[in-house]
Amino acid sequence: MLNSLIRYIKESFEEMKKVTWPTKKEAKRYTILVVGISAAVAAFLGGLDYVFSTMLKTLY
Repeated sequence: MLNSLIRYIKESFEEMKKVTWPTKKEAKRYTILVVGISAAVAAFLGGLDYVFSTMLKTLY
């Protein structure tokens, strides 16, 4: 059991060396993109919520 755990950890580290990590510039760009899209979706859903809430208040 311990032997297989050690092998798993060693193989995991070997696989991590093969990963192509994004540059600092790419990571910053992707982060800004995700935050921007998230804010746009939140604003859209907030707008829909406001519209539907207003419609329901006028009906009742």
